[in-house]
Amino acid sequence: MTRTPTATAPQLPLPWWSATETRMVSWWARHGITLLRLALGVVFFWFGVLKYFPGVSAAEALATRTISVLTFGLVPPAVSLPILATWECAIGLGLLLGGRFLRAAILLLLAQMAGTFLPLAFFPHETFRVVPFVPNLEGQYIIKNLVLVAAGLVVGATQRGGRLIHDARAADTALAAQERRAKARH
Repeated sequence: MTRTPTATAPQLPLPWWSATETRMVSWWARHGITLLRLALGVVFFWFGVLKYFPGVSAAEALATRTISVLTFGLVPPAVSLPILATWECAIGLGLLLGGRFLRAAILLLLAQMAGTFLPLAFFPHETFRVVPFVPNLEGQYIIKNLVLVAAGLVVGATQRGGRLIHDARAADTALAAQERRAKARH
């Protein structure tokens, strides 16, 4: 993949602001992925714990009915809900702990997220006010999971040490080196 060099951001007329902005963007690049991973971990662990207490999770009924449809009614809610709770807690803990747990957590996250979109197809009249254009609150709850999937992909893409680079020229240099390595492998 060939890429044209990235133009650097235009300089603002206020030098103090430019220096402040550079420091802020540098901090975001250094810490953003870690904060994203931790935030995902908190959300998954928190929502998972809620599912251990019947009647507490807003997603409980829809989740258990979806699992029931997927398993042709063979897995009752009394079994599926604790399994789902454990699954989500495992994702959350894997993300919070990171390191060697991260790869498994990302795989569990992506598998679980695939299932979270199924109610849109299985129960459209319960997830949309006007199918498929106007989701109700439950439909919005499901659709926002696109953000969780994207966040999981970003975190997963850095599991082998990748980083965000805030400097455009440094990013171009890194991309060119990466492309050279990819060509050398083929």
